[in-house]
Amino acid sequence: MDTASTGAYDGVRTAPRALATEAVHAGRDDLARQGLHAPPIDLSTTYPSYDSRAEAARIDAFATDGADPAGPPVYARLGNPTVARFETALARLEGTETAVAFASGMAALSAVLLATAATGLGHAVAVRPLYGCSDHLLTAGLLGTEVTWTDPDGIAGALRPDTGLVMVESPANPTLAEVDPRAVADACGPVPLLVDNTFATPVLQRPAEQGARLVLHSATKYLGGHGDVLAGVVACDEEFAGRLRQIRFATGGVLHPLAGYLLLRGLSTLPVRVRAASANAAELARRLAADPRVARVRYPRLGGAMVAFEVHDDPHEVISRVRLVTPAVSLGSVDTLIQHPASISHRIVDADDRRGAGVTDRLLRLSVGLEDVDDLWADLDRALGAPRERQRAEAPREAVVELMREAVR
Repeated sequence: MDTASTGAYDGVRTAPRALATEAVHAGRDDLARQGLHAPPIDLSTTYPSYDSRAEAARIDAFATDGADPAGPPVYARLGNPTVARFETALARLEGTETAVAFASGMAALSAVLLATAATGLGHAVAVRPLYGCSDHLLTAGLLGTEVTWTDPDGIAGALRPDTGLVMVESPANPTLAEVDPRAVADACGPVPLLVDNTFATPVLQRPAEQGARLVLHSATKYLGGHGDVLAGVVACDEEFAGRLRQIRFATGGVLHPLAGYLLLRGLSTLPVRVRAASANAAELARRLAADPRVARVRYPRLGGAMVAFEVHDDPHEVISRVRLVTPAVSLGSVDTLIQHPASISHRIVDADDRRGAGVTDRLLRLSVGLEDVDDLWADLDRALGAPRERQRAEAPREAVVELMREAVR
């Protein structure tokens, strides 16, 4: 394999292609001419070099701007050819110049905060809800960041001279509330906007096309898609990517090559998986909204494979009764998962802040997979318990309307 570049893999550049085509071919365009079909996995941690002067010059160049070292690979913390293929593919799907992969989504967000703080811009503006650990990282100031929480309409007024980042998640974890990335980007002015696009994926939304400078993914979720890889990635412009690579090199939050391989493989089926799971999710949201045992359903106008719903009875009992659906944290796998955010994913968030963001104690989050939708409904129907009698005949239709209004509030 040609390992001349270890960073944002610069294989064959092609004319613009449809997303489904990019998902299959991006990061793999050079394989056929090398006599390969599947991408190789490069597990080397170090690479031989008989020209130590040239190697020193390349390391010096990397230290200056974080650009990918020209020439053969040097060391795994600087970059890896297999990981680089995934970075190239994700950047193509998100429509950015490049992408930088990390060992987890939280490592990716940490690198962004460190990169902005290093320039003296340690203040961030954020909109709740965010993923619980993202909320905690900002609120606790673990990386020296000070955060101002606001609603989307208050972003412009919350900016300060030392604001280095605005962060939103849309659809948000776990309430599925949506914001308009373009409107938020306009409110940010010159301050970089980071959009966590984990739930939507580039199949449903490309925030960079709407003004976001940074697009964050917990690649553990839909990008990998099979519950067997832990990773994070930031799609962005080359200038910011250089800073992220320097942070990654210094802190060691690198992505393992095998994970990079699994992610590249996952991307090839991403559009098919997301669309099929979204169809299941929309149908389950419709049935839940018509069920008297369910108090409220939230499903985004954008679509997607996530459903959030509140039950009248004990949500812990619902979780205890599922058999086909898996009661587990995380999301985006081919199988359906259910969890109680107030107990798990958002437990670390202050209870008042959590409830104020709509994460109630009766809220359940459903990550819908690829099973037959009737089998999924049979399991949920059983888990919800005995039917409730008090339900007006016209209520199912009203519930669906509330569901859609809530998604765009």
